[in-house]
Amino acid sequence: MLTWAVRRFVVAPAVVGLTVLVWFSLPLWLVAAAALSPVVPGRWRVLRLLWIVVVYLTIETLMLLVMWGAWFASGFGRTIRRPYWEGIHYDLVQGVMWVFFREAKRVLRLTIETDGPSPDAHPGVPILVCSRHAGPGDSFTLIHALMHWYGREPRVVLKDTLAWDPMIDVVLNRIPARFITPNPAEGQDLQSQIAALASGLDGNDAFVIFPEGGNFTEKRRDRAIARLRRLGMERMATRAESMIHVLAPRPGGFLAALDAAPDADVVLVAHTGLDHLLTVGDVWRELPMDKQIVMRWWQVPRAEIPEDRDERIDWLFAWWERIDAWIQQNRPEETSGRS
Repeated sequence: MLTWAVRRFVVAPAVVGLTVLVWFSLPLWLVAAAALSPVVPGRWRVLRLLWIVVVYLTIETLMLLVMWGAWFASGFGRTIRRPYWEGIHYDLVQGVMWVFFREAKRVLRLTIETDGPSPDAHPGVPILVCSRHAGPGDSFTLIHALMHWYGREPRVVLKDTLAWDPMIDVVLNRIPARFITPNPAEGQDLQSQIAALASGLDGNDAFVIFPEGGNFTEKRRDRAIARLRRLGMERMATRAESMIHVLAPRPGGFLAALDAAPDADVVLVAHTGLDHLLTVGDVWRELPMDKQIVMRWWQVPRAEIPEDRDERIDWLFAWWERIDAWIQQNRPEETSGRS
């Protein structure tokens, strides 16, 4: 409760205040950025990053104000989780994604290419979407693709640290979503929470989960392999060692979702292009980007998924090996124009 209060009554107002301060002092920021740009490597790197920060802060503040208005209009939150308001919040998320990706593509020179089933490949069928995880950028890109190209309303399982972003915190507490920790404390039944979120999917829903439990890093890969060995799963640990671009998947949440959504097909997603963009510092080093994000989708009909638990775990590992191989074959080349 204390953490929730800090997020809502300290962090959120601070973001609004910071946004107002940035806009009032924007001419000074622009002058400083323009003065620094000639002496900083990369073409207009400082101005590019400044504009992305300004856009994101502005989106945060406008969304918080709009959602405050929705809370007021819904009877001080009494009806905020009814389908009418849920639909409005999905529309807000979709609009935010469109604006942010439009600016990111324009300012950072990003292109996004998708390869796989067309948007009408799953008519009227709920889907469980399992994606590799390699930074916050891939989460935004995946949700953007599901909403804009595939016409889906995503239900997302994501790390609890993202709740410290005020906009994400508020909006995902008003639509079906769960903030979880990859390493729950004893007694926390996360699988039941995931199963509850995956229950009752309809034909335009997409349940989204990242089975790796966190962004890929070499240290996390080593810890994941060591964890499998501690659990006595030597064969899985050996298979995980052969995967060099992904973490060993944690099957518990995915299996809970499968059981809770017996009519859903499974869509697996791999991507390249944002693999190393984990922090603002990473974005800074990569500017200007000139990057192409490639997303590969595979659809697996429900009838092709094993029923036995151990066979399902083996099936998930086999897919993660396939995703790892795809990433190896489609890794982007280093851009030659970056300095």
